[in-house]
Amino acid sequence: MQIKQELTVYQLTFMPRMFPVNCYFVEENDGLTLIDAALPYSDKGILQAAQAIGKPITRIVLTHAHDDHIGALDKLKQALPGVPVHISARDARLLAGDVTLDPGEPNTPVRGGVPKNVRTRADVLLQDGDRVGSLLAVAAPGHTPGSMAFLDTRNRALIAGDAFQIRGGIAVSGQVRPWFPFPAMATWSKELALESACKLREHRPSLLAVGHGSMLSRPEEALNRAIADAERNLPLTAKRSV
Repeated sequence: MQIKQELTVYQLTFMPRMFPVNCYFVEENDGLTLIDAALPYSDKGILQAAQAIGKPITRIVLTHAHDDHIGALDKLKQALPGVPVHISARDARLLAGDVTLDPGEPNTPVRGGVPKNVRTRADVLLQDGDRVGSLLAVAAPGHTPGSMAFLDTRNRALIAGDAFQIRGGIAVSGQVRPWFPFPAMATWSKELALESACKLREHRPSLLAVGHGSMLSRPEEALNRAIADAERNLPLTAKRSV
């Protein structure tokens, strides 16, 4: 496990050389907000990192319900039974293994590693615009129907889950980067992912922190490139599907 800090954000990276999976701590006055739960074996590293920082984990927040973001959730909840778990109301169903779609949603199958045997259920169901400590919850559907990003209102650090990837080259969710194609392969709706990427850019993040790849300071230019690339590719995809 690797640990890096930028602003109020600590990035914890598991399997950094093979299939890097990140989760994050956001430091608050009362403790640490854990964003995502990485891989099934990550619980010990997460708990040890909190101990090294010297603050308790006071909240667990999930960007979405794919396996590589909720892997250690059950073990963490067992170790921290009083710590509330937050997830979007929409992806709470995915956390329970429910892949059915709502009326009006794109009629494409939910992709990626959907949990099958997770016992933990959310204590708090989030909606767009809710606050979790210093974090603003921003609905960012596309990678999954209920994906969310979290903006630290103190410094505009954005923890965006898989709305973007940085490993293999920055990209909007759903846009393939050959050196690391897995986030694209697990994306439910490329069109909604692009809409969400544009929405997140409007928050003018000072730091971009995602599920796969290093943190990126002053990401405006990189976000513009990624969004422009997705805008070019989507019309081609639409034409091929006709």
